[in-house]
Amino acid sequence: MELSYCEKPINRSNLRLKLGIKYYTFKRYMMWSFSGIKFARKEAKKYPFEYFSHETPLLRKLKDVDMYLQYNKIANLKIAVPNINQVTLHPGETLSYWKLIGKPTEKKGYLKGMVLKEGSFYAETGGGLCQLSNLIYWITLHTPLTVIERHRHGHDVFPDSNRTQPFGSGATCYYNYRDLMIKNNTNQVFQLVLEVTEHELKGAWMSDKKPSYKYEVYEREHIMKPEYWGGYSRHNVLFRKKYDLDNNLMDDEYVIENHAIMMYSPFLTE
Repeated sequence: MELSYCEKPINRSNLRLKLGIKYYTFKRYMMWSFSGIKFARKEAKKYPFEYFSHETPLLRKLKDVDMYLQYNKIANLKIAVPNINQVTLHPGETLSYWKLIGKPTEKKGYLKGMVLKEGSFYAETGGGLCQLSNLIYWITLHTPLTVIERHRHGHDVFPDSNRTQPFGSGATCYYNYRDLMIKNNTNQVFQLVLEVTEHELKGAWMSDKKPSYKYEVYEREHIMKPEYWGGYSRHNVLFRKKYDLDNNLMDDEYVIENHAIMMYSPFLTE
């Protein structure tokens, strides 16, 4: 599979950006209300079998980013997580990340956290919730659930620092039209369990049945390349291997392509 080049970034006017946000926000509200999709809800009942779990550190040292934004992120996660924790996907149901969490506003207690936008980062109310959508996307790739909507940043802002997952294995979010939506096309029930601990954000998919398969997500064709307009871009393709419980390979399937404009030099030294 040949990876394409990234187009030169387009600078749009503030008016066009505001009008675009209003249009897509309204369109998303209409979809939630009139699409006929059966959306998943939270349940008090807990399910016994763990399909896959993962955790990510709450604090990371990022170049030129004030640590207060990360502490604010933790506060934001503590507000958002209870709204989506124990959401339960019965067969045929769909999870909408933003429909469950709602709009992050100051009135709800959200603080200014880091938001990545147009190749840079800003302090914005509710910032930092991408860590939650990233985690949910990653653990979902290790289940038979189907991701029907996922977005990734078009810019790679920070160089890898102790990366444990392939480039492009997260899911960015922006209220409400950059959503993460997951559908249960299986015959079993799945429940998302989340927790913000002292040092980590933890997540797991639980089920009413024992797992039948295991998954391994990996990348192919990872490359950084120069663009004709002077910058650099980064590309890869994610695949996942599906094994039965005796470690027999059942499938090796395509997941997604990633293309991003790099905002740092690909030739950084230690």
